[in-house]
Formats: sequence, structure tokens, C-alpha cells
Amino acid sequence: MTTTENPTTPTTEIGRDRRRKEDRRLITGRTQWTDNKALTGLLHMAIVRSPFAHANVNAIDTSAAKQVPGVVAVYTAADIGADQVQLPCAWPITKDMKSPQRPALAGSRVNFAGEGVAVVVARSAAIAKDAADQVEVDYEQLEPVLDMEDALKDGATLVHPELGTNQNAQWIFDSGEAGSGGSLTEALQKAESDDDQIVVRRRFRQQRLVPVFMEPRSTVVDPSGEQLVMWSSTQVPHILKTMLALTLGLPEHKIRVIAPDVGGGFGGKLQVTPEEVVTLLVAQKLGKPVKWTETRSESLLSAHHGRDQIQDLTMSVTKDGQITGLGVELLADMGAYLGLVGPGVPVLGAFMFNAIYKIPAYRFDCTNVFTTKTITDAYRGAGRPEATFGIERMMDEVALELGMEPMEFRKKNWIRNDEFPYTTVSTMTYDSGNYEAATEQAMQMFDYDGLRREQEERRRRGDVKQLGIGISTFTEMCGLAPSRVLGSLDYGAGGWETASIRMLPTGKAEVVVGVSPHGQGHETAFSQIVADQLGVGFDDVEILHGDTQSSYRGLDTYGSRSLVVGGIAIVKAAEKVIEKAKPIAAHMLEASEGDLEFSGGRFTVKGTDKGVGIADIALAVFAAHDYPEGIEPDIDAHATFDPENFSFPHGTHLCAVEVDTETGMVSMYKYVCVDDVGNVINPLIVEGQVHGGLAQGIAQALFEEAAYDDQGTLLSGTLVDYTLPSAADLIHFDTANTTTASTTNPLGVKGVGEAGTIASTPAVVNSVLDAIRHLGVKDIDMPTTPYRVWSAIQKASGTAGRGDEANIASPGAGLGSTASDISKGDTQGGHL
Repeated sequence: MTTTENPTTPTTEIGRDRRRKEDRRLITGRTQWTDNKALTGLLHMAIVRSPFAHANVNAIDTSAAKQVPGVVAVYTAADIGADQVQLPCAWPITKDMKSPQRPALAGSRVNFAGEGVAVVVARSAAIAKDAADQVEVDYEQLEPVLDMEDALKDGATLVHPELGTNQNAQWIFDSGEAGSGGSLTEALQKAESDDDQIVVRRRFRQQRLVPVFMEPRSTVVDPSGEQLVMWSSTQVPHILKTMLALTLGLPEHKIRVIAPDVGGGFGGKLQVTPEEVVTLLVAQKLGKPVKWTETRSESLLSAHHGRDQIQDLTMSVTKDGQITGLGVELLADMGAYLGLVGPGVPVLGAFMFNAIYKIPAYRFDCTNVFTTKTITDAYRGAGRPEATFGIERMMDEVALELGMEPMEFRKKNWIRNDEFPYTTVSTMTYDSGNYEAATEQAMQMFDYDGLRREQEERRRRGDVKQLGIGISTFTEMCGLAPSRVLGSLDYGAGGWETASIRMLPTGKAEVVVGVSPHGQGHETAFSQIVADQLGVGFDDVEILHGDTQSSYRGLDTYGSRSLVVGGIAIVKAAEKVIEKAKPIAAHMLEASEGDLEFSGGRFTVKGTDKGVGIADIALAVFAAHDYPEGIEPDIDAHATFDPENFSFPHGTHLCAVEVDTETGMVSMYKYVCVDDVGNVINPLIVEGQVHGGLAQGIAQALFEEAAYDDQGTLLSGTLVDYTLPSAADLIHFDTANTTTASTTNPLGVKGVGEAGTIASTPAVVNSVLDAIRHLGVKDIDMPTTPYRVWSAIQKASGTAGRGDEANIASPGAGLGSTASDISKGDTQGGHL
């Protein structure tokens, strides 16, 4: 998979293809993951987890486990007070939001399969795990709550009886009430009574997904020093430190959190986890260091999941293709409890359902629901992939109803290049963009018209393998920031970010950042920024991060904010370094400050070649023998940046698939994407981020689903059942970039970390449906596995009678069927 190469080599660091600095230690195995951490006297912890989705815990017998050689202790929630420790939710989206108490370890009741009820501490991880199997728990099973619509009905079993409802919150945005557009009710009433308009209603399903980061979660706690030190595979060391202090009543200055190299997160490590809290409590009780590292099955079972929404969309449109209104009704599954930002994830989508389109009336109505499943929270894109999927699926559906070509319908409604900045019906102000340029380039690379002709030829011939073409034209709000905006949404933190630059006597630079990487390439991209800003060598910059003692202030990494917020903080810090160095340079050059220019790492006197480098100034400051009166010998600088707006990358993604109409097998045929992420710091890193995002978005469309049976047991609890794509399942991606610089930051950059995931899922699903829609297939739930595709074709053709149903699993077996497909096949008499 390759991208369009830069035609020229840039003379600056910014824009240069630099191999990642951090990769050498990562790929040679010389890094230190959390699980590699070894301390004197280290003990290991295993967690006893409930096999039931909903049950009372009548008794726990730990006696057998305590007798296992090598076991140091066995604790229930009551033994360490874990049932009294309530884990935090930082996003109360409404004032009347129902927020259940979430214990770090369950006491009298469990509310999802995988919830911890006891812990075993032993001298090795293997002993702890074996002993955990000896803990006997007396459960009294209760009725599970699994279906969101059923959960809201009168008389439904309650996940948390003390709340009196399974509804967490209802959050509504209405453009008529907000003054950002007209009334949707009026728009729909007019459309339904107007012969020149139609109203289209569709339901879409966002399945449950698991982040499946490469490195499982792991935590080590050492309570023995002056500070309590926690190493954790986390995206949010600073937030974790603050939340531990607030949750446990510990003095914050006595807590140090270290995120060493973190092997992926995708939102799945944006959490204050029960395991982190319990590991800390156990370490404190024993007065010894304790480590917990999950197995892959534990991760799939109990680490938070993503997505899981029912989307009901209504669109009114004139018969010549002009959108007049959009309504969105969501049901969002929170799972059994609330995660750190879980309630707000679907709310983020409220601002993106209108996408790149001019929509005069809009209403978004989201209801969050409790079920007896693992909690949901942020997963790569967090709310924006869900919104993009809904609107881009809807654009295809409405185009079909109008008899319009789907790309032409989009073009008729999108925001034109000459209309920026543009304030949308959902109140977002898009500062820049050029949807026409990205789309035109994508269509040329894709050979859109040629593939449409090939599609028609295959249909005419009645080929077994039919060709489908899918479109996704998208934008997203990223760089999760402005603090005032987040405050207006009742988010529990700000959106600023910090950076410090320390100029060393030898002219090297140490840069301390508040964002914490887990695979993005921060050390490389940030070094490039500093090299250009200060004129130091790329290899002379060291990026320090992830340790709350050295990087004492920050808001961490999520929401594609590292570059557009953290990177700009670095720029601001560099500007301060230059300003602090300027009077010292003037003194050294015996010139006026007003006569100096700074470029390429040197101050020069205007109109002369007389100058002094930043490295010379750093050494002079270190010596402090001769510097101006009233100036402190220090050019180090710290800056905090709080953006005025989000950034809005956009792009056009085009996908072609082949669908085997006899087996339901979907094969990728061609994929082209042209993204606009503003000015590019490192094209190689951008390419990698796009490729990774595409893989995850395509996986949602074709492969992945966290599936439960009717008792709330996770069916996809291993990577045999939870299907991830390999390189062999994907194809060459043709990628390119157009550039419209952001106007809200000095680098002109936009985010890229989530773009591929956001855009690709609807492009793929639209292509699958496009391949077989002429056979009568109207919709297929994700993932579009061979089983589901074949079943849809059979149902549409009227050939799926009872005899066919008996063998319905067969076409999909071994070809990407999910656990839910297998379960359905079994219940229908399948014989896998």
C-alpha cells in the first residue's frame, strides 16, 4: 500500500519524509512496555470475573485459592474497600443525567459478564491466574438487559433499580430553537404536503466494536517511595493522575503516573479503569509493588467497547435534489456503567451529521441507554464515524429514491469552496476547505466513469461477481479543544495543551509536551517542528512525554489533538524562546533589538551578515559571564495553547468491491482516498495514519463485531471469533492529499489520526450495497460478512425458504463470519 509521493524534497524539516525516531527501539525490541517493568519484590495480580451478565453475588469462598503455593493474598471488594470506590464519569451531558455508582470491584451485584468480583495476588502471574480459578462465587442470576429498545419499555428489567430507569440521558439539538436554522418539524410538514418534495426515512445500525490495541492493558504500582508511582499503558497519564487523586482522596502531588511506550490505544486506553484503581488499592494494602496485565480475552471481554448505536434518519428533499431538512434519532448503548467520557461520545456526532452539506433545518435527538453489557466509550473517531456513516448512507438512499447519480446528489448540496468560512446548521464554523478539488482528484485517480461502465457491463452479462462503487465525502471536527466550547457541553476538563522548550548549553533542545503518544510519531513530527522554528538539527531535539513528574501539565492524546493543539503549543514555546534570546543576541552583537532578524537559527543584523546562532546564545546564557542588565540568564520557555476553534479535515473516499453473488463473498477491488489535512508536517507519518485508519474503518464494514448471546455472554471473546483483517484481506490503497491550510493555527495544520476510520466505513458499505442493489437488496447490517450478504441476496430473490435457512451459515464459514452470524446460523439449524 503506497501513497502519492512528494514530487520535490522540501528544504525545511516541515514537509519532509522523516522515518520515525521512535521506531528503532520499537522494532528492535529495546523498548519498555508496562508489562516489562520489573521491581524488587514485585507481586502479580489476577482478577476473578463474573461469567454472568446480571447476577446477585451471594457469597465468595476464597479459602481454596489462599492455599495455593505462591499466593500472597486473596481479596474481595469488601476486603480492600473497592466496592466503595466509585469510578469517575467526566462528562455529565445533561443536568438530570442518571449516573449509577460504578465500583472498582463489584460487591453484591454484577452488571456485565467480565465484571471483577475478587483478586488474587501471587508471586507470579501464572500462579495468580491458576489460583483465581479456585475462587468459588455463589451467583444468583438475574434477567439480562440486552436490547436498547426493550430496555426503555415500561416494566423492563432495570440494570440499576435505584435509578428507576434504564435511560441514562436524553440530549437534543434543534436548529430552530438554537437559531442556527429552521424548524425540522415545519420542514417535514411542508415536504409531506408538497408534490415537489419527498421524505425518506431509514434505520442504520452501528455494531459494537473492540479497540483491540496491540499491547494489552497493563498497570504496575509501587507504593514504597515518597510518591506512589503508577506505570500504566494509558493514553491519559495526566488525566489519570488527577482522577486517581479525586477518586481515592490521595494528595495529587504524591502521585506520579508514567505512560511508557504504549502499544496502541484507539480510544480504548482513554479511561480510568477499575483495574488501575484495584491494583493501586492492593499495592497500598500490601505495601509492595503489584502488577496486573490482562490477557487478550480479558481485553475483549472487559476493556471498554465502542460504537453500538441505532440510528433513525429522516431527510426531506426537493425532487430536483435540494435537501430541506434532516432529523436524527439515536439510541446509544452505554453498557452497564458510564465510562470516563462515554455519555458524550454520541453527542459529538450531533455536530457532524450535517457533514459537508448545506442543510437548512436539523434536529438531533439522542437517548443513552443502560444494558448489561461491557461499557462503551471513545473508539477511534468517537461519535464522528457514526455520524459520517449515517449521513453518507442516507445520501445514497435519497439519491436512489430521487433517481439521481449519488455523486451528483452530493455535489448539489455541499458547501462550495468560495463559501468558507461557513457556519453550519449545527453551529460549527468550518474555516477552510475545498471539497471540489479533493473529489475531482479522487474521481480521476479512481477512474470513476470507467468503473461505472464496467459495473453496467457486468450487470448486463449477469456476472457472478458484481461490481459495486461506494462514496464517502466527509469532514470531521478534531483537535478536541476549545475549552469554552467543551465547557458549554459540560465536559469535565479543558482543551488547552502545554509545551516547554529547554535550550541546553550545547545548543540541543529538550521539549517537554503534555500530549502522550501511543503510536502517532510525536517524537519525529515534533522534532521537525522545533528544528524549523529554532533552526536546530532534527537529531538535536529530544521530545519528553508521558511522565507526570517531568511533563507535569497536560491533557493528553485523543480526538486528533496532538498536532493541532500540542504542536501549536510547541510553536508558541519556540516563539518565546526566540523572544527571550533576542535581547541577549542584541547585546552580543552590540546592536539594537529592532535591527535584528531571526531565521534559520540565527539572529542577524539587518542588511549585514553579522549574526549569532541560537546555540551560541544558549552557551552564553549557561556561562552567564556577559549578558544585559535586568535580563535573567535563561531562554527556556513554556507555553499553553487553547485553540479558538476545532480543525476540520475533509476528503473524498471511493471504494469498489466485487461481490460473489453465489457465496456472498466481498472482495476489495479498488480504494482511492484524497484527504485534506491542511499543511503536512511529515508525509510518511500522514500516510501511515491514513492506512491504519482505513484498515479499521474497512474492518467495521466487513469484519468486526462484538456479539452477545441472549444471556449477555460475549460470543466474540477471542481473536478466533472477533475477526480482524490481516494484510491479506486488504489491498493497495491509492492515497493523495489536497491542501487548504487551517486558518486557526500558525502551522495551518488539521488532524489526520481518525480521518481514515471516519471516511472508509460508509464508502465500503455503500459499495457492497451498490453491487447487489439491482438484485433487490435494500440494506445489510454491518459487518457485511459473506453470510449476511448471501442471506440478503437469497431473501431478495425469494429463494431463502426453510430448506435454505438450514444451511445458511455454510457460504460464510471461514470467510469472515462473525460470532453473531455463527450464533444465528445455529439457532436456525445451521451445521458449522
